[in-house]
Amino acid sequence: MSNLKPLTRRKSMRINIGKVPIGDNMPISVQSMTNTPTTNIEASISQIQSLEKAGADIIRISIPTMEAAESFRIIKQQVTAPLVADIHFDYRIALKVAEYGVDCLRINPGNIGNKHRIRQVVECARYHNIPIRIGINSGSLEKDLQKKYNSPTAEALVESALRNINHFDDLNFDMFKVSVKSSNVLTAIEAYRLLATQIKQPLHLGITETGGARSGTVKSAIAIGSLLLEGIGDTLRISLATDPIEEVKVGFDILKSLRIRSRGINFIACPTCSRQEFDVINIVNTLEKRLEDILTPMDIAIIGCMVNGPGEAKQATIALVGNRNKSSFYEDGIQLNTRIDNQTLMDQLEERIRAKALHLKK
Repeated sequence: MSNLKPLTRRKSMRINIGKVPIGDNMPISVQSMTNTPTTNIEASISQIQSLEKAGADIIRISIPTMEAAESFRIIKQQVTAPLVADIHFDYRIALKVAEYGVDCLRINPGNIGNKHRIRQVVECARYHNIPIRIGINSGSLEKDLQKKYNSPTAEALVESALRNINHFDDLNFDMFKVSVKSSNVLTAIEAYRLLATQIKQPLHLGITETGGARSGTVKSAIAIGSLLLEGIGDTLRISLATDPIEEVKVGFDILKSLRIRSRGINFIACPTCSRQEFDVINIVNTLEKRLEDILTPMDIAIIGCMVNGPGEAKQATIALVGNRNKSSFYEDGIQLNTRIDNQTLMDQLEERIRAKALHLKK
């Protein structure tokens, strides 16, 4: 067991996105966003259900038109996951989806309109007891801030956030969370650091327009991981140009790697070298796919030889350590007398892992 102390979280007030509490030291939630046309009701429902099955706590859905708002009404009735409506430009759409039972409104004050329109959205949210996310984005800052700072700096993002927070304060509305997203990792980190000291509301972490799966994962892990280590962040979304289910997986992998929140299997595997006694890469990749349905937190070590294998095995729930022809099997750090034939170890290992998961679940 690790002797490391748990991370100290930034103190923040609690809001609720449907059934999911955010802030106030509640578990850091993982969000994703649908990429189906909202007007394609069947496809949107299917994707929401798939995201929820993958572990998404909260799902955001874009509502660009009144037609999409009417589709949302039907979608909301047929899913159980908390839904956040992503609203831009037309504040009236926010009023409509609030009427249809949305769990949270995400607005971008930089394009939602004047104070009068923001007031209407806030009063509607208050009436329906719906929280709001103030979503500040480096790509859509207010024009005067673009002119003042010349580029979307961290200070510009925070000034935009505080400006809109002041609007909410004037309206005596505090049921909101805030994001200050940038595609620049360093800018985003600094913006969140600055904002974290100035408000009590929860912070939604994310890097915007990160790119494809590999580069986006790296950028997000660096930025979000850095902030989480400082205790900053109450909910997160990984933005990737790929299947949104991958966003959920990466989000949980970041939380899992920092020992903040565990869900499913944490694979520990060597990068392989000429000492390996079996095909580590194939085994790990295959097991990851086969065991995606297991939600029980477990550390599974797959090590190709005896150099680091025994040491890693002693810290894992289940471990396989490479030997010629037959490999050693460990459970809860103890080497068992039974050895596994390298030709058939895939199925045997899966069977043992599933049995262990079932035992731990009881």
